[in-house]
Amino acid sequence: MRIVSFGFQTWGRKTLQALIESEHEVVLAVTHPASEHAYKGIWSDSVEELAREHGIPVHLTERADAETIDLVKRAEPDVIVVNSWYTWMPRELYAMPPHGTLNLHDSLLPKFTGFSPVLWALISGESEFGLTVHRMDERLDAGDILVQHSLPIGPDATGTELVLAGLELIPGVLEEALGAIESGTAEWRPQSNSERTYFHKRSERDSRIDWHWDAVDLERFVRALSEPYPRAFSYYRGEKVEILASALSEARYGGTPGRVVVVEGGGVVVCGPDAHRGRNRGLLITRVRTSDGVEYDGAQFFARGGYLTDSPA
Repeated sequence: MRIVSFGFQTWGRKTLQALIESEHEVVLAVTHPASEHAYKGIWSDSVEELAREHGIPVHLTERADAETIDLVKRAEPDVIVVNSWYTWMPRELYAMPPHGTLNLHDSLLPKFTGFSPVLWALISGESEFGLTVHRMDERLDAGDILVQHSLPIGPDATGTELVLAGLELIPGVLEEALGAIESGTAEWRPQSNSERTYFHKRSERDSRIDWHWDAVDLERFVRALSEPYPRAFSYYRGEKVEILASALSEARYGGTPGRVVVVEGGGVVVCGPDAHRGRNRGLLITRVRTSDGVEYDGAQFFARGGYLTDSPA
């Protein structure tokens, strides 16, 4: 089949690579220009470079404008494949090919539609995540599902490890989805809107620790925001501090949320929700980094005690 690829960043490049290695023909690669945006700069492997290396025509654009639609029309694709495309696509475009447009979304739809689904799945305490191939329609990540592959979320997994594992699912789901379409055996499954969950774009504010969360949730939060993502942070004695590594305390502690309590197991324990009752475990912080890039052992850095707070004041 003739395929037009829409994609950006590492997800788009991995998808284009899988299409190049398939039995199908990639007749056009559409991608966004390189960006210094905080999140667009992460996982920024180039789709443009890969396409040019293989002699595939490339169109750089921020949005699917009239020129883009005309180029796709002239490429005469049997299907469009999309992964990591940041802007709206009009019906005139996604409904153009005989087999429509396939979108790859790294969650088990209809859960975790929207943005950063892998990170949100880990933060939310899900036991699994995955990759879905669905038909694009006028709604965001809501079209009929064709293929879905899942992976478990291990007890010590980081957000980065899960993203990398999810990327490895791309060739398999594409082969299955395109094979089903080409053979005429595709079975489409409508999504249930009542089961849909939507998560917004992440920003710096979303990496700030809320000490009223349970320590179990905070420990996952720290693991989810692993390099190269903006790390989980709080403020200590007026200074922003990134929390790089943590665990659950063995004992239970009482006091006030955010209070640095005691050294335990190579780190310091910080009180969480309902701390005045002394019934919950705390977050054991073992590694931190200050704004100048210097890393410290948790017990060493918090030796003076005190409080972790929501703001520098």
